[in-house]
Amino acid sequence: MAPVQQRRIPVVPKDRFASLFGALKTQSYHEYSRPTQHTLRSLSWNPTGTFIATGSTDRTVRVWNPEKPNVRYATELKGHTGLVEKVLFNPVKEAELASCSTDGTVRFWDDEVLVSISTEATPAILSENRQQVQTNGTAFSYSTPPNDLLITHGDGSVKILDYPTFDVLHTLQAHTSACLSLALSPTAKFLAVGGSDALISLWDTTDWVCHRTMSNSGSGGVRGLSWSFDGRFICGASEEVASGGGSGTGSGLEIYHAETGEMVYAVPTSHAGIPAVEWHPNRYWLAYSVFESPETGPSRGGLRIVGAAGGPNI
Repeated sequence: MAPVQQRRIPVVPKDRFASLFGALKTQSYHEYSRPTQHTLRSLSWNPTGTFIATGSTDRTVRVWNPEKPNVRYATELKGHTGLVEKVLFNPVKEAELASCSTDGTVRFWDDEVLVSISTEATPAILSENRQQVQTNGTAFSYSTPPNDLLITHGDGSVKILDYPTFDVLHTLQAHTSACLSLALSPTAKFLAVGGSDALISLWDTTDWVCHRTMSNSGSGGVRGLSWSFDGRFICGASEEVASGGGSGTGSGLEIYHAETGEMVYAVPTSHAGIPAVEWHPNRYWLAYSVFESPETGPSRGGLRIVGAAGGPNI
């Protein structure tokens, strides 16, 4: 099936990005009227950017219209009995969503009203390969069907495996500490790897050579990565409180220009941790979740979208 057609925004030059992106206004989305301690661990835009899904430690999935920040306009999807660790829209279907949870299940939500189509039956395992070290993140190549599986390990390595044979094609000694996350650029030219050392490394997927590294010394381990729709900008997420600046040493949620490695903008996020980030699929809007320390009392964290409240048409 062909990807859903998307309206593309003209590319913004690196030297103008800070002024234009900095003029965008941020919209806040609160799931509850009162402060709570739950955390949004995962975000996902649908293919056209008309909806964004959130997965929460309160065991719920919600689908938001970014133009309507009040929670009464969000669709709440219930069914998981454990923390929701990941949500992901189908890249070629407007309203098909998957969610996985610590309850050991994956649920699929379909149709315009996003009704659960999961069953309690045990799904068939297509293939299985046991790893000898801790695996933190996985991603398939963009080919159809996928022929490569990329995985990060706790020993600082990344492996590129043939799929479905699981033969090791390449092993990258990517970081000196655990590799936590990875993401292919939209063109598949680069693979970004996030580590517990607060580094993001970029690898050329042609010869698997490290192109450059980027670091926010005041942030924590990079547990999530997201590329802008054009593959020119990248940012990482860290759950550690103060990783976004404020009382920590970080300057905020940092956005990097992938080709040069320069930090082009920092979204001010006070002393909050940033568990998840996700660029809009066809414009320079950036969604992120906010988590504040329980030591400071109940949090008014939740979803934020830079650009949803107005600003330049980028």
